[in-house]
Amino acid sequence: MNVRVRFFATYREWVGTREETVEVATGTTVAALWQRYVAQHPQMASVQPAFAVNHAYAPGHRPLADGDEVAFIPPVSGGAGPFLVTEQEIDVAALLRAVAHPGAGAIVTFHGVVRDNSRGRAVRYLEYEAYQEMAERTLAQIAQEIAARWGLEHVAIAHRMGHLAIGEASVVIAVAAPHRQEAFAACAYAIDRIKQIAPIWKKEFTADGAIWVEGPGEGK
Repeated sequence: MNVRVRFFATYREWVGTREETVEVATGTTVAALWQRYVAQHPQMASVQPAFAVNHAYAPGHRPLADGDEVAFIPPVSGGAGPFLVTEQEIDVAALLRAVAHPGAGAIVTFHGVVRDNSRGRAVRYLEYEAYQEMAERTLAQIAQEIAARWGLEHVAIAHRMGHLAIGEASVVIAVAAPHRQEAFAACAYAIDRIKQIAPIWKKEFTADGAIWVEGPGEGK
């Protein structure tokens, strides 16, 4: 049977391709497929991945089926509608329109902006890479968590991928709520969760070279 395998960030550079289709035996697990790539590219063993199958996190013991899409996800850094991962400049006004409603007493936005320094080094620009389909589902999941925790149903999140210059917004979150306290709290929660679980990676380019900036991740 055949499965589609996708690689991101450091894994993509080590393997030398963004994706490929490979043949696997019936009963092969996600972890066994991972070990197959580690045998071919030993440096991959130095960065433990999370696994995803068909755009959802999956345990290593999950058996694969014909036609599955498998992604090996390095630790994360931190489409349509209010949850968008895009190479285009973020339309903040569109996000505000997506969350505005008559019962909103407060609309809070968070803008994550590219700065010109990091860990004592001058930053020239950033590049973001994303598992776009899964990242958009993850942003929607975060909104569902906010709804469960605060009862807020008007949340919009957009994240950039590709080349970003100093001063550009890499992520914008908008939350509408009856009162400001809940809106501020939900915004802070959303950016923390994006850095924890969204399959989006950041590469910093400085005068001294480039480095992937990796976050805590989930499913290690």
